[in-house]
Amino acid sequence: LVFMLPIFFSAFILSACCLTKGNCVSYDELKLLKTEFAINLYRHVSEAENRTNLVVSPASVSISLELLQFGAQGNTFMELQDALGYNIHDQSVQDFSHMAYEGATDSSQGTVVQLACSFFVDAGVQLLPRFAAHAARWANSSLQQANFTDPNRTAAQIQEWITGNLGDGDIPGMSLESVGSPLSQVALVSTMHFKSMWQKKFSFMDTQMLPFTTAEGSTLKVPTMHHTAEVNYGQFQTAALEAFSVVELPYLGEKLSMFLVLPSHKRTSLSQIEAHLSAKTINLWANGLKRMKMDIFLPRFGIQSLFDLKTVFSALGIRDAFDPITANFKGISEQASLYISEAIHKAEIEVTEDGTKASGAT
Repeated sequence: LVFMLPIFFSAFILSACCLTKGNCVSYDELKLLKTEFAINLYRHVSEAENRTNLVVSPASVSISLELLQFGAQGNTFMELQDALGYNIHDQSVQDFSHMAYEGATDSSQGTVVQLACSFFVDAGVQLLPRFAAHAARWANSSLQQANFTDPNRTAAQIQEWITGNLGDGDIPGMSLESVGSPLSQVALVSTMHFKSMWQKKFSFMDTQMLPFTTAEGSTLKVPTMHHTAEVNYGQFQTAALEAFSVVELPYLGEKLSMFLVLPSHKRTSLSQIEAHLSAKTINLWANGLKRMKMDIFLPRFGIQSLFDLKTVFSALGIRDAFDPITANFKGISEQASLYISEAIHKAEIEVTEDGTKASGAT
């Protein structure tokens, strides 16, 4: 699911666009750039967190970085551009993104995908008109006045906005710690909410406690869903000849799907396969699957992750933005010497017999 959302964004784009390096690229190529960012983000989060289970929403992170790009200048801007892989000032990139975000925010055929972004600004901060215009219309975004001298009230205001933008409330609100501080002047918050039923649901009657092998090699019994269905399936191997299989489980309407990756041998760890991940390899998987009738056994699971993005952004090359001296966000406001004091991300996913629910907030 980590890679599903960036791929989905590009499905609505029919025109081509040009990036700042002067190379005209198709929407498929820009899709690869967005997916590559998702993979890089996941890889660095995985390294920083050093834990087995995690979930991350690249969409909610990239939207925030795109909006920051509008207000960044100098080396701060260059670092954001290099991390994302594209220049948000390019009109064609903006057109692509607007179409993608409008298409992504959709509720049809039992599927809900909602993107939202809000810029909370202290009353003492005067935004530049050009940035304010972008902030008011980017990815279903909004501008809201806040009183950062009252941290508790501001945190409650932001939390209320987050909760209100995470769909139907089946997933609890994302509580982001330390969002309010007397020293803060602005807060940029973005959310992503996804909910969909499977094209073919699993029967609750067929769920059993079955053995599951962990990354450490131990075995434990977990509730495991099962059904027999025709699915897209393929067997692959990495450059180091580690074999693995990929299965695609479609959601209702078959516009979106979940890709599941399983090592073929217990001695092969997921980290060995992840080391070879790229946007192009995922594209090869999607195009290399064959229709096959299979018995599908899938653990019913839920994952919640909360982490500090400072280390992750630094690994992605975003460093000046966090330095009070070198940060250059003069495109946001000429009054204040703005820099990023905190970057927090929370995401969660729940996979059941009925389908999948997932949310992310940055």
